[in-house]
Amino acid sequence: MEAAQGEITVLLLKWKDGEPQAFEQLMPLVYPHLREVAAAYVRRERNPGVMQATVLVHELYLRLLKQNKTVLADRCHFYTFAAKVMRLILIDHARETQALRRGGGVQHVPLSHDLPWVDVGSAEILQLNIALDELQAIDAYKVQLVELRYFLGCTAEETAELLDVSKATVDRDLKFIRTWLYRRVYPEASEPAAAK
Repeated sequence: MEAAQGEITVLLLKWKDGEPQAFEQLMPLVYPHLREVAAAYVRRERNPGVMQATVLVHELYLRLLKQNKTVLADRCHFYTFAAKVMRLILIDHARETQALRRGGGVQHVPLSHDLPWVDVGSAEILQLNIALDELQAIDAYKVQLVELRYFLGCTAEETAELLDVSKATVDRDLKFIRTWLYRRVYPEASEPAAAK
């Protein structure tokens, strides 16, 4: 992500100013990172045919292409927005999966190793979305942390750089957020080891 950060910002500004070819130049710069993130989801998938990495990134591409009125000021804003769109794609996928299966034979695929109690394509990710909407009303910064770290797959260091905070702040805030989200998704359960 570091190598092309200036070029990404320049292309975003050109895209904002209405130059459609800027988007076509931008995607090859960001595609490798977005593809890595999507591939990480597929690697954790027990049934890889359910959602392929390429499909996830291409759906993200199509949705970004339709966002010609969105103002993305810089690299941080772009990756935050991409994380939000990827979250929405996974939520839509979970809704479709739940509508088709209604609980029968659902494969459990954790969204992240840090959130093992949230499965892609399950009711838990829908509950997580509701909890994130609640958190958004309280503290939008904390939702950005979750989206960058768990939905976009940024490392703690990359997340800290994008949000202009220290890695220690990211680690501390995410520890709190994981516990808070778990309590919202499972209000009757005790705190999981992974949320501590």
